[in-house]
Amino acid sequence: MSNPKSRNIHWHAGIVTKNDRETISGHKGCTVWMTGLSGSGKSTLAVALEKKLWERGVRAYVLDGDNIRHGLNKDLGFSPSDRTENIRRIGEVAKLFTDAAVINVTAFISPYRADRDTVRALMPEGDFVEAFIDCPVDVCERRDVKGLYKKARAGEIKEFTGISAPYEPPLNPEVTVRTDRESEEESLNHLLQYLERRGYIPRA
Repeated sequence: MSNPKSRNIHWHAGIVTKNDRETISGHKGCTVWMTGLSGSGKSTLAVALEKKLWERGVRAYVLDGDNIRHGLNKDLGFSPSDRTENIRRIGEVAKLFTDAAVINVTAFISPYRADRDTVRALMPEGDFVEAFIDCPVDVCERRDVKGLYKKARAGEIKEFTGISAPYEPPLNPEVTVRTDRESEEESLNHLLQYLERRGYIPRA
């Protein structure tokens, strides 16, 4: 991680701690980092997980890849360097949400292991939960309601992950769901059960 350009800045620590915020909230804060190919089900699961958590009184928020590129990262494309910067910025935002004792659910392809590992290194041990939304590219392509894979195959979209750009699956994710084999409800339950078992949220 590069150092700030300015040398005249200082980190200001607050009096209220993450533990204080978690005590008030009644649950821990963490980042559930969903990674997987386009069409694997990341956004669908992220929104469903947020809703389930809110129904249980858990403060949660979704950071979605397309949504972030409408604002914070609208200046970035899809070159390898822009993808890395996209994830770096999101990692910093996710770190803030986690410190605020929010269950922060991200839905980004985030194709490079090194970039995901960089985000993990930003946070204390246990605050980063890598969730691999595993789905073969042919299944993702069949689901493609946006027509992105078709455009990528035709050469209309350059550097498209899974077609003309690489995807590096996680080697040791905290949790894996197989959306080609499971229903949305089954995948969602796997995620919720992991959060329960690890003590991030109270058991239902």
